[in-house]
Amino acid sequence: MTNFLAAVVDIVWGLPLVLFLFAANLVLLWHSRFRPLLRAWHGIKLLGGGGSHNAKEGISHFHTFSNAMAATIGMGNISGVAIAVSQGGPGTVFWMWVASVFGMNMKFFECTAALLERGKDHKGQNQGGAMYALPRILGEKGKPLAYLFAICGLVGTLSMFQINQLSGFLTQQYSFPGWGSGLLFGGLTLWVLRGGLPRLSKACALIVPFMGMLYSVICLVVLGMYWERIPAVFSLIIRHAWDPKAAAYGTIMYTFIHVMVTGIKRATFSNEAGLGTAPMAHSDTSSTEPVAEGYVAMLGPLIDTILGCTLTALVVLVVFPDGTPPLSGIELSIAAFEIPLGSIGRHLLGICVLLFAYATILGMANYNLKCWDYVFKGKLGDSVYQGWYALTIFAGAVLAAQNVLNMIDIAYALMTIPNIVATLILAPRVKAAMADYDRRIEK
Repeated sequence: MTNFLAAVVDIVWGLPLVLFLFAANLVLLWHSRFRPLLRAWHGIKLLGGGGSHNAKEGISHFHTFSNAMAATIGMGNISGVAIAVSQGGPGTVFWMWVASVFGMNMKFFECTAALLERGKDHKGQNQGGAMYALPRILGEKGKPLAYLFAICGLVGTLSMFQINQLSGFLTQQYSFPGWGSGLLFGGLTLWVLRGGLPRLSKACALIVPFMGMLYSVICLVVLGMYWERIPAVFSLIIRHAWDPKAAAYGTIMYTFIHVMVTGIKRATFSNEAGLGTAPMAHSDTSSTEPVAEGYVAMLGPLIDTILGCTLTALVVLVVFPDGTPPLSGIELSIAAFEIPLGSIGRHLLGICVLLFAYATILGMANYNLKCWDYVFKGKLGDSVYQGWYALTIFAGAVLAAQNVLNMIDIAYALMTIPNIVATLILAPRVKAAMADYDRRIEK
């Protein structure tokens, strides 16, 4: 099974998909002319409650952003980045940056498009995402792609990687059994899910800001201890992105492709841009301004990857300037914090791991429920879904880590295709809506 899943990952995340992502991003950049990126400050103001178009009641920009970031800022920022650096080398970080800049523009388009084409679920509630947009813009021809997205989303939006890494950390560091982690966090998640979207949104809004600030402070302390190595690390990242030390042209091309694909795959895993998951969360907003929500949504890759993932990568690279040791993702992260900070570093990272993983478990639950509702249309009931999601948390806690990661990578790759198709079709409408919105806020 491990070999089979690894082979499928190599196929679906091969160079064709990476080139497709780049081509789609270039088309969207041509439509936007980088204008959304220049509106980052406006997005920050909306996030803080400013702007005449902010939702006064119901689900605010801040709540939808917190839910999206809960699913985004997770173990991908800690162990996922460590995996990327160990698999692809320092140059992987450069391609994570590239993917993130493209991702900001992509996330603006996909989230704005999702709100422009919101549909109704079986309960009559407004919902957004590729599975609702595709049938509206393509008719019956869009339904197969919509179901492909939703069915793959039932796997891709599971929190199995997060609970797997969390349970492994608790077992290794505190001898807490994996099945115990599965039961504990499965039970907590079940309690939150039974409170519905309001309880879920409030929980995310409480956890996300605190965990982000805590992890940033810890990383900055470590970087301050190794500040003299930071310039050399940035040089290493740029130099290894192109791998000039390779002995032959074939090796150069292979290594370049491997580094590029690894960086983009891990950045996509972390910031979700292009996957179509974030539009499902941002479509919950009570705001009636799709473009405003798009400006808020595009802040995700900035905070998550360009800031969050870079902090982790820099910590790993300054602590291990001569190459990373042969450790797994979370073990490598532990070593990177424990060497400079001692045992306190391991415990502080443990707090961050717990918060990051559980926040993602909650954020992903919202995505998974939307895919579940689209596929089953309420035929199985909410209690069945809640039991399903809690059960997958337990399963993720005891499965092999690489199998879990490969299953999610496969699902993500297959979700990306229908989402980008919908986004590209709606790009001209998004561009027109952006121009109209910008004119109104500039008056």
